[in-house]
Amino acid sequence: MSSPPIQWYPGHIAKAERNLLEQLKKVDVVLEVRDARIPLATQHPQVPQWIGGKDRVLVMNRVDMIPTVVQQRWKEWFVEHDQPPYFTNANHGKGMEVVMRAAQSAGVQINQRRSDRGMLPRPVRAVVIGFPNVGKSALINRLLNRRVVESARRAGVTRQLRWVRISDQLELLDAPGVLPSKLRDQAAALKLAICDDIGEAAYDNQRVASAFIDLWRQLQDEAPEALSDGLRSRYGLDPTDLTGESYLEVLAANRYRDDRERAACHILNDFRKGLLGAIALEVPPVVAK
Repeated sequence: MSSPPIQWYPGHIAKAERNLLEQLKKVDVVLEVRDARIPLATQHPQVPQWIGGKDRVLVMNRVDMIPTVVQQRWKEWFVEHDQPPYFTNANHGKGMEVVMRAAQSAGVQINQRRSDRGMLPRPVRAVVIGFPNVGKSALINRLLNRRVVESARRAGVTRQLRWVRISDQLELLDAPGVLPSKLRDQAAALKLAICDDIGEAAYDNQRVASAFIDLWRQLQDEAPEALSDGLRSRYGLDPTDLTGESYLEVLAANRYRDDRERAACHILNDFRKGLLGAIALEVPPVVAK
């Protein structure tokens, strides 16, 4: 029997999306935040349509959780696609100044046009959007150097839109995480679940932990530079010759008295906290020539 698909679209997200589309009319610049571990899986397919011709600043958060070589590859890939990325670690403040300068510079032309019409300059209005739990609120708190919006390591914390003044030059709209109403790419949905970028009600821990091991094994063959040796060193168990389900079963037997649920939760929490080392679950696609 196949597992049910991962789907999560609670009422507060549907409402927030409607409000966000209305507020976007007032916005000059869009800061799109993605998870550096899964830049493509956290790409909302409707963002280009929503923002139209507005300037966009592409922020890759949690850069500390991926290997440096993969970060560089993603940087080159996005530049080739005319989307220069800004890598941040919002929890520790890395990359904040560059993001702020990028947002402010994107609004310079707006105030120039206001000046040309004899109008006074005003703060640039930016909105921070992205999937749940990718670090939007943490980014705003770091830009302000104080905690003004609630931030936690779980999806669905921010539920209301709120304007926050960063400086005389910049105002930010903190928006709840947005998701497609239908997650058609279930491989991407599994990555969202592994990274905790979707509500926990959407998935089964054992299925997702097994999928994480299977993805690790796939990356070991295709992109070993994306991985650390944390699974072996932390659990004393090599995943190379085991399926995800087998790995979970053996780990549960060895360490958790056959409690597969407990083993699955430990694997996922250790990955999400970075205790398994720097691991990128996606690497730039290779285009066949």
